[in-house]
Amino acid sequence: MAWHVRGVLLPDDEERDLWLIGDRVTFEPVPGAETIADRGFVLPGLVDAHCHLGIARGGAPVGSLAQARELAAVDRDAGVLTIRDAGSPYPYPELDDDPDVPRLVRAGRHIAPPRRYLRDIGVEVPAAEVVATVAAQARAGNGWVKLVGDWIDRGVGDLAPAWDAATMTAAVEAAHAAGVRAAVHTFSEEAVEIMVRAGVDSVEHGTGLSLDLVDEMARRGTALIPTMINIRTFGQIADQARAKFPGYADHMLALRDGFPEVVRAAYQAGVPIYVGTDAGGGIDHGLAAEEMLLLHERAGMSAEDVLAAASWRARAWLGFPALTEGALADLTIYPEDPRRDLRVVRAPTHVVLKGRPLRTR
Repeated sequence: MAWHVRGVLLPDDEERDLWLIGDRVTFEPVPGAETIADRGFVLPGLVDAHCHLGIARGGAPVGSLAQARELAAVDRDAGVLTIRDAGSPYPYPELDDDPDVPRLVRAGRHIAPPRRYLRDIGVEVPAAEVVATVAAQARAGNGWVKLVGDWIDRGVGDLAPAWDAATMTAAVEAAHAAGVRAAVHTFSEEAVEIMVRAGVDSVEHGTGLSLDLVDEMARRGTALIPTMINIRTFGQIADQARAKFPGYADHMLALRDGFPEVVRAAYQAGVPIYVGTDAGGGIDHGLAAEEMLLLHERAGMSAEDVLAAASWRARAWLGFPALTEGALADLTIYPEDPRRDLRVVRAPTHVVLKGRPLRTR
């Protein structure tokens, strides 16, 4: 079955016809193709660049492939057609080729320090085992590993790096030696500086970034996935911790309150920024549009740059082309121009995944 779409293609800003044959796009007419949409604004499918299909609501690992598939469907129906799973305690390589599941770019499990991370989520190892664990988790994913760069240290009463700087640097080098890219979870000022200077490929959250470090990220091309939805939860974290760890609570609030300006500075410096929600655990799936709006409204990113961060630039970063001849047939279609009013991204009219129309309304 062949399908036909006509609309304004972004980012080219040109009204065109395109046809879908199998999982590929062509601009050559296909006789007999059925028209899916004859108007609207057509984007390469959205990306959630920081998502967790292996973590259920509340923070426990999912219990089955069916549960992971259900979570992926929530994102898919919101227009997200590529997911980078930034660490999963539940392996699900069987979903890589599932026609109903967004394209998957997966890390293995989080690599974390002993007894200093979310229970049952990461592989918790001392410094001496980090490099070997990176190699193992590189094999468990399909292109990424996920490092926990910092977490609360109860002995210190505040955020602290997961391991010493030499170990964290060696972890990034081990990832690259294994042929994968390294993502790092980090909230604190100290850990993010260690990891950026170590050559990590993406900073997840990055609340502790300084202006100097933002410039270094721009120079290196290090990506930032701000997960602004997640950072809004820091008030709840602080409230729960204040009785035992008041310094940590105050630190988390300060990081939260200063974060929009951190992201704004990164954007102005030219740091590559991509949309990620941190869905899984405490954040619901299907909220990519809300993250996009936060980047626009709170961090000052232009609507077009937010769209790029959620679509064509993010797809290119993960190895997927935009809407060119022979490209992958992933389309998210909106009734009006999202560059004029970004709120349009909350309600796509059509979702086409891997050449198959899955939603029209």
